[in-house]
Amino acid sequence: MASEFPQISVSRETFARYAEILRSAGVERGLIGPREGERIWERHIYNCLPVATLIPFGAKVIDIGSGAGLPGIVLALARPDISILLLEPLERRATFLQEVIRELGLTNSTVARGKAAEFQGKFDVVTARAVAPMDRLLAWSWHLLSPGGRILAMKGERAGEELAATPLSRYTGAKREILEPTLPTGGCKVISIAKAG
Repeated sequence: MASEFPQISVSRETFARYAEILRSAGVERGLIGPREGERIWERHIYNCLPVATLIPFGAKVIDIGSGAGLPGIVLALARPDISILLLEPLERRATFLQEVIRELGLTNSTVARGKAAEFQGKFDVVTARAVAPMDRLLAWSWHLLSPGGRILAMKGERAGEELAATPLSRYTGAKREILEPTLPTGGCKVISIAKAG
């Protein structure tokens, strides 16, 4: 995994198109709650964007439980240098993600339907937002990490408590920390658990 962390690339126009998709089709198809339409930028896009600053240049990323593409689509838009697989178990959500990728012309993203615990492959970074408590997230996704890779889990204000309560004895050489992205997160904290390289 490369050690350089580049600046993110933000095309306001493309992000605006994605926000409109979430506001319309995302709400209509039940991927975003009906009251979320007015808070797409603050609660969802701006909330996910800081994670892009924590991913090394050229990384191979898997976003598990990608749902409406948060943070996966946001990361793909902000970081054209990475390749990202959006893993989603539900067919209707996977279909939505494929449509979004086509609509936005994303060439660094693909979609797979499945569960993390059963999926095969090796990645530099595993991302997740509101998928599961940290102990379950680790159990489901640890096998997906390449040596030296890490899980970046978006959590709320109680991230420190959750991290402290996560047993790591099964994961030899795992290093845990709370990361502070270089952009404000709007209350989101990122738990990082790195695999020994």
